[in-house]
Amino acid sequence: MSLVQARGVGRTVELADGSPLEILTGVDLEIAEGDRVSIVGRSGSGKSTLLNLLGLLDLPTAGELHCLGVDVRRTRSGTRDRLRGDGIGFVFQQFNLLPGRTALENVQTPLLYSGGRAFWQRERLAREMLDRVGLGERLDAKPERLSGGEQQRVAIARALVRRPRLILADEPTGALDLETGAEVMQLIESVAAETGAALVTITHDPSIAARSTRHLRLVSGRLEARELEPAGGASTEAGMAAGAAA
Repeated sequence: MSLVQARGVGRTVELADGSPLEILTGVDLEIAEGDRVSIVGRSGSGKSTLLNLLGLLDLPTAGELHCLGVDVRRTRSGTRDRLRGDGIGFVFQQFNLLPGRTALENVQTPLLYSGGRAFWQRERLAREMLDRVGLGERLDAKPERLSGGEQQRVAIARALVRRPRLILADEPTGALDLETGAEVMQLIESVAAETGAALVTITHDPSIAARSTRHLRLVSGRLEARELEPAGGASTEAGMAAGAAA
């Protein structure tokens, strides 16, 4: 089943002097349940803008975008907010945890906007997800008492506690060492596999991009397919790293 369908999507903003700045142009993209998609690109190529469109945080100024069964440009903001809360999970590089709140409280936060079982069982669901990411003994720890890797795991638990259909990961391993980064990706992928969710990862890391089954690249606001060689394709990965470097 298709979760995202983009046809000729563009995003243009107006600069302070009134002139237009085209960030995305003619983007075609389809994402189905269970897809694993990586997107690379230089800084300023439009990666974050595309992620915001897919996550219903922003609207395209051109083209058609259907996400989770709705025409995004024709849907009211309240409906988009509900769809985003119910069906989309964000994993950010900077974690964005609530300061002064425990790991358990941070993970419960998305469930406060749920109805029915998820709301009333929010503490149990949050405990289970924190245990799933290996933090069952750190429930009462606040962000300032957690390591970078632990904070990222809390952020992942928060993103996945509602079992979203679409997971959007923005440089999810950018602040982590190589070994921890690989563990984090394996964790995200395993939870996605359990629920059949699609996973879209924006990354500068060729090894992280290679974990996906579809590889795309943004160049000057245009989305292109990117071929990766199987094991032993060091030259392709090196070229990819050079092209994706900021």
